[in-house]
Amino acid sequence: MARFTKIEVLQTMKNTGLVPLFYNSDIEVAKQLVHSLYDGGARLLEFTNRGDFAQDVFHELSLYVNSHLPELILGVGSVTDQGTASLYMQMGANFVVTPVLREDVAIVCNRKNVLWSPGCGTLTEITRAEELGCDMVKLFPAGIYGPKFIKAIKGPQPWTNIMPTGGVSPTEENLKGWFSAGAYCVGMGSQLMVKKSDGTYDYDRIKELTETSLSLIKGLRS
Repeated sequence: MARFTKIEVLQTMKNTGLVPLFYNSDIEVAKQLVHSLYDGGARLLEFTNRGDFAQDVFHELSLYVNSHLPELILGVGSVTDQGTASLYMQMGANFVVTPVLREDVAIVCNRKNVLWSPGCGTLTEITRAEELGCDMVKLFPAGIYGPKFIKAIKGPQPWTNIMPTGGVSPTEENLKGWFSAGAYCVGMGSQLMVKKSDGTYDYDRIKELTETSLSLIKGLRS
């Protein structure tokens, strides 16, 4: 079960402003990615449920993080049904992210007081998610909507917390657009998990980009 409370997860998302997300079927590669992100300053990560037997990789990764990086908050993304959400929570997921608004996922997460963040693309979906107890919605795919969408939503609903994901990159121009519009934090995947020319992950560069992103976010907020 979750080691961190919903409030602790939300506060870490707010404090760092960055939610790195990744998936790899090789547990050793996953561990190295976690260390690169952690060494770069990330304190919260989303493992995406995207491949066959992804739950097995997450299980081992969760045990590893608990033993070696106990202050790191590990959650799961790309969850599409309540059964999958329940399975990952049993393996220690501290938060659950879905690509769409799923009321069945809301029910099982709320039952265990675990933060869940649904992918929403309209004000109606956002409002329904909040009615179901959602503390922060995911704007997905954010690159299609753009920062102006967040600014427009924050007008009539300044209490709404939004995490844009998909289309976020580690550049000052991109991050400034999202945070100036009122983003609570940002989710960043492929733009952060860069690879070398041979197709393997560039762990040093990933660490560097994480540090840069966190520094830019801190500067933009101040």
